[in-house]
Amino acid sequence: MLEHIELFFRSIFIDNMVFAVFLGMCSYLAVSKKVATAVGLGAAVIFVLAVTVPLNWLLDQYILRDGALAWLGPEYADYNLSFLSFIMFIATIATMVQLVEIVVEKFSPALYNSLGIFLPLIAVNCAILGGSLFMQSREIETLGLALNYGVSSGIGWFLAILAIAAIREKIRYSNVPAPLRGLGITFIITGLMGIGFQSFGGMLTGGDEAAPAPEETTVKAEDEKEKKKKEEIDEKAVSYNDVINK
Repeated sequence: MLEHIELFFRSIFIDNMVFAVFLGMCSYLAVSKKVATAVGLGAAVIFVLAVTVPLNWLLDQYILRDGALAWLGPEYADYNLSFLSFIMFIATIATMVQLVEIVVEKFSPALYNSLGIFLPLIAVNCAILGGSLFMQSREIETLGLALNYGVSSGIGWFLAILAIAAIREKIRYSNVPAPLRGLGITFIITGLMGIGFQSFGGMLTGGDEAAPAPEETTVKAEDEKEKKKKEEIDEKAVSYNDVINK
C-alpha cells in the first residue's frame, strides 16, 4: 500500500510530466487559454493514460520483452519483440484516443469544437507516449502499479494545465510588459511553477536526516569528556617521567 501511495504522489508532484520532464508542452500551451477547455483536455489525458499505460504494461510483460512469449511454449522463450514497443504502444494510444474523440463529440459537441485539432493530436502527445515508455524503463512490477502510474501521471498533467489556464485567465487583467505578453509570460510562470513543484521532492525523502536522540547526545558528550581526561592524564604522566629522567 505504501508503494502505491509513494508512486501516486511522486508522479503528480515530483515527476510531473510538464514541470519535471516538459512533455506535452504543445497542448499545454495551446489549450490553456481558458479553464473550461483545459479541464476537458486534462480529463481526456487522464482517461487515455489510465487506459493505455496498463494495456501497454500487459503488452510489454506478455508479448514484447525478452522471453515474454514463454507462456506460448518453450520454443518461444528466446523471442525478443522489444523492437516493436513504439509501434504497439502508439497503436494502443491511437485506439484509445479515437474512442475518447467519439465520446466527446457525442456528449459534448461544444467541448469538442473548442478543443479542435488538439483532441485527435493526443495520439501523438509526447506525454501520453512518455507515460508508457517511463512505465517500461522504470520496470513497474504489477498491473496495479501501472494503473496507479497512469492515473497519477494524468492527474499531474491535468493539474499543470488547469493551474496555468487559471493564471492566464487572471493575467489578462494585469499590466504585463508588452514584450512578455502571450507565450513570454506563460513560459516564465511555467518555470516558476516547475520550481515550486520540485520543492515537493523532500516530501517522500523525509527531509534532512533526523537529529540524534537526547540520550545518544548525552552519552557521546560523556565519552568525549572521558577521552579528554585520559589524554590529559597521559600527558601529565609523560611530562612527570621526563622530569624524573632528567
